[in-house]
Amino acid sequence: MNSGPDQSDPNSEIAAAQPLLVVVLGPTASGKTALSLALAEKFAGEIVNCDSVAMYREFDIGTAKPSAEERGRVRHHFFDCVDPAEYITAGEYVRRARPVLAEISGRRHLPIVVGGTGLYLRALLEGLFPGPQRSEELRERLREIAARRGSGHLHRILQRVDGAAAEKVHANDLPKMIRAIEVCLASSKNGARQKMSELWRQGRDPLQGFRTVRVGLDPERAALYERINRRAQQMFDAGLVEETARLLRKYGAEARPLASLGYRQAAQFLRGELTREQAVVAAQQAHRNYAKRQMTWFRREPEVCWLRGFGDEAEIQLAAIARVETSFATDSRG
Repeated sequence: MNSGPDQSDPNSEIAAAQPLLVVVLGPTASGKTALSLALAEKFAGEIVNCDSVAMYREFDIGTAKPSAEERGRVRHHFFDCVDPAEYITAGEYVRRARPVLAEISGRRHLPIVVGGTGLYLRALLEGLFPGPQRSEELRERLREIAARRGSGHLHRILQRVDGAAAEKVHANDLPKMIRAIEVCLASSKNGARQKMSELWRQGRDPLQGFRTVRVGLDPERAALYERINRRAQQMFDAGLVEETARLLRKYGAEARPLASLGYRQAAQFLRGELTREQAVVAAQQAHRNYAKRQMTWFRREPEVCWLRGFGDEAEIQLAAIARVETSFATDSRG
């Protein structure tokens, strides 16, 4: 029985020779940090953050970043690297993160990408379509139009500017409609209108030079929600309201992370819109809803090794380690 790559297939030999990249994905509160640390310590790994809010400096309590002790155990990247007054897009994250993956591999360490921001992860691994930069002003105008006149009106606009894209984008898919219209309108300012349908044909720029192993955490729903509720409460108990108040004084409401889960509800409490108890309940509900959206997104990721438990459980860590060891064994056989 042939236990290694097909020696007659050059593509198989090339794939086996490529360094490994491990991705740990899953919903919020599923234990991604604990699992990534276990993998990093077992395989001389370095952790690359793929949670957009955790990239911001000074946003600590509401982001569930690894503790100082945890960061001291292995090397971490892309935590506390963005000023709260700035904004890092998925494209900018890719431009920064891909060279870091190569540097880690060049040190003969294992890069381990960890986080719950699905768009940033997909952009890192599969690339983004080329096109003009986001225009928040234009996007907000389009959202207002949709709120006043319905998403069907935006779909009719998209039909006029890019009929081919309108055939593929459902009238209820507001984010994709807005991006497709944005591409047409923003690019026309430069004198040569691009269409989203044309960018689709050009294709993406996927990550090259790695064999990617995706390990997904899929704990039982009721247990996950219990952890989410407990963690949201702990964030408020640990001083989330006080941290939010300080950040509001320093940066104002324009700092993007203040609109993220937990911080948004803490700010509502500070404005007197919610009681403290209501803010906690609202934060718990928002995190549970976010977990649902994350799992819907991650279910579309290819070739995920799904593990039915939390990342801090010993048996789940052993299963993940075994999955990675299998991939390293392929290297040695190749």
